[in-house]
Amino acid sequence: MPAVTLPAIPHYVPAPETAEELEWADLPIVDISKAATPEGRAALAPQVRDAMRTHGFFYIINHGYMQAQTDRIFDIADVPFSQVTDEEKKRFAGDIKQTGSYRGYKLRQYWHINNGVRDQLEHYNLHRSITENQEHPQALQPLLPELRAFAEHNHHDVLHPVLRLLALGLELPEDTFVNIHGFKEKGETYVRFMKYYPRTPEEETLTNKVWLKGHTDFGTITILYSQPVSALQILSPDNKWRWVRHIPNALVVNAGDGMEFLSGGFYRATIHRVVQPPADQAGHTRVGAFYFAMTDDDVKLVPLKESPVLQREGITRRFADEDAPTTEQWRKARTSAYGQSELKKKDDIVEEEVILNGVVVKHYN
Repeated sequence: MPAVTLPAIPHYVPAPETAEELEWADLPIVDISKAATPEGRAALAPQVRDAMRTHGFFYIINHGYMQAQTDRIFDIADVPFSQVTDEEKKRFAGDIKQTGSYRGYKLRQYWHINNGVRDQLEHYNLHRSITENQEHPQALQPLLPELRAFAEHNHHDVLHPVLRLLALGLELPEDTFVNIHGFKEKGETYVRFMKYYPRTPEEETLTNKVWLKGHTDFGTITILYSQPVSALQILSPDNKWRWVRHIPNALVVNAGDGMEFLSGGFYRATIHRVVQPPADQAGHTRVGAFYFAMTDDDVKLVPLKESPVLQREGITRRFADEDAPTTEQWRKARTSAYGQSELKKKDDIVEEEVILNGVVVKHYN
């Protein structure tokens, strides 16, 4: 068969990896290719279970994309930012606070960070169907087939194996989580491309070098394509911030609120933040590629009490079962409030906001 010619787009060149010695998080590395067989899943399940309990984060390798395919994704990821005019971006900006959805652009300076400083990052979000109830800027039109393939790869080849392993970790039927993460069902699982821009020295001082405050993701599973600009930190079990190291062509996977709720607190939605990169990466942009997974909109986020593990270990609830929100209610509440609502300062580190049903969501400086 003749080779497929892909649309020509500019090549995105990231900063070189940092040479600084940072305090790195010691995260497990999971070879997801081994999840292709029942025997492989049985062997991997304890590793993934323990990773999600202890860290809430782990790496995935051998996920089905070669380095050249990942490089192409980062080229595509930069297109919504470098190849679309500011005027066109505004036309495709999402009405985030009103709709509780991130579809389209989140423009720069939408979120308040600290001391009057607003964010210097923009992102573009595509519903996983790519074209369902969503139009896109002209520069992305030739890339829509590749974007659909990217969404399907993440959903079926990465997300589903992870969900099966997490179900096995709870001693549940392995399709328990897969069955409530439908690709064609009503829900907001989406692809996100994000670009951080350098800030002024004054902005860095006023925010204590924090670009995005410590938070948890509100979905079930987040898939991040590893990239070389060091800025992501996680709050480790010993309450120290540690950097997430770049591993070429690896994925960084973490649990969000939805998975913590469904697992009765067994799996951790770990707090993470984005900070100023090391000095040898200063002045560079930072492009990211993500897949944010959520259960179907109508799933009620109550603990899976039938799990033998939860029956032995006990259940931690954020809501009484009768007050638990659906995925749609939780994502809309978190999305509408983030970076827009007034935070109550608890101490020098923690700020709190009260959202759905009086639940307190914490943000960390």
